[in-house]
Amino acid sequence: MNTVETAQERKAPGRPRNAQADEAILDAVLEMLSSGQSVAAISIEAVAAKAGVGKATIYRRWPNKEALIIDAVAAMKGALPTPAGESVRDDLVMLVKANRSGRAQKYGKATVCLLPEFLKDEQLHHMYQAVIEPRRDVMRSVLRRGVQSGELRPDLDIELTLLMIQGPGMMQHMLNWNPNIADDGFAETLIDAILRGAAA
Repeated sequence: MNTVETAQERKAPGRPRNAQADEAILDAVLEMLSSGQSVAAISIEAVAAKAGVGKATIYRRWPNKEALIIDAVAAMKGALPTPAGESVRDDLVMLVKANRSGRAQKYGKATVCLLPEFLKDEQLHHMYQAVIEPRRDVMRSVLRRGVQSGELRPDLDIELTLLMIQGPGMMQHMLNWNPNIADDGFAETLIDAILRGAAA
């Protein structure tokens, strides 16, 4: 599977989309995942009941449950962030913070519940990758720009550095392994630690 359409990219047939219904449906899915329900346990009927809409409203927007869940994940991640392009450090801090804001902060447990599902279901995993990779590409571009501008080491391993940034962020957000690091200073602390080895 090369590409996956999100709800924003699909054209809904019939009547115009209702933004409030969309929000209610996506939030219902994220709330169910955050409460520990597996993908298998979630049904379109249950989502419709929780969102206060009819099943037909959901099926007009999403062809199946898997597409709905992936769109809920995309909504949780939010819009693709745009780095300012002036400072590699500032851009990396902004990108880490972007992964921990809005719905991502409210429904953080949803990711924990989904990880086993992605490992078991190859199709779901590919759909998730289609949501995540554009965000990873933004961070890659910042790191490459830093190498070109001389802010970062010329021999920097881009993929390893990307992993070093995203891994701790995910673990801290999901498991809070270091309770001494406050949320409002985590991004700066993480990026400064990595730049001590990655900076030129």
